[in-house]
Amino acid sequence: MPKFKEALDRGKQARREQEEKAEQDAPMADFGAQARIWLNDVVVASLEAAKAEVAGEVTVDINTAQRRQVSASTPSIRFQIYRKGGLEKKVRRTFTVSVHVSGEVSVSAPGIVAKDVGNIGDRSDERFRNLVAELIEDAAKGT
Repeated sequence: MPKFKEALDRGKQARREQEEKAEQDAPMADFGAQARIWLNDVVVASLEAAKAEVAGEVTVDINTAQRRQVSASTPSIRFQIYRKGGLEKKVRRTFTVSVHVSGEVSVSAPGIVAKDVGNIGDRSDERFRNLVAELIEDAAKGT
């Protein structure tokens, strides 16, 4: 897990640089397009980075079909995190990252309370990355 924390810190710095660049770009008019861009830039990028860092012990699967929801009024992405290998039964938890009409983004799963992870307007990925780190640690422990 220390490798993931280091990667998290490197990712934070890269995101800060991207935020500065993004502020210079023209604002988006379409909510759906802006939400899909946030999901791709923040959620998918964070999950791909986490997937690469913990490939030996934990599996992170991203449901790519959800990314193709071009016409959805409130876009979302689903992903699973579960422990690799072992003889015990794999507990797969499916999480849904949803963008609400207000612009707020939350992560939910059956049996847990939805957690707020940001807003598409602030372009920050810190809260989402921290939540993914917690979920990976829980999966590694088998909880």
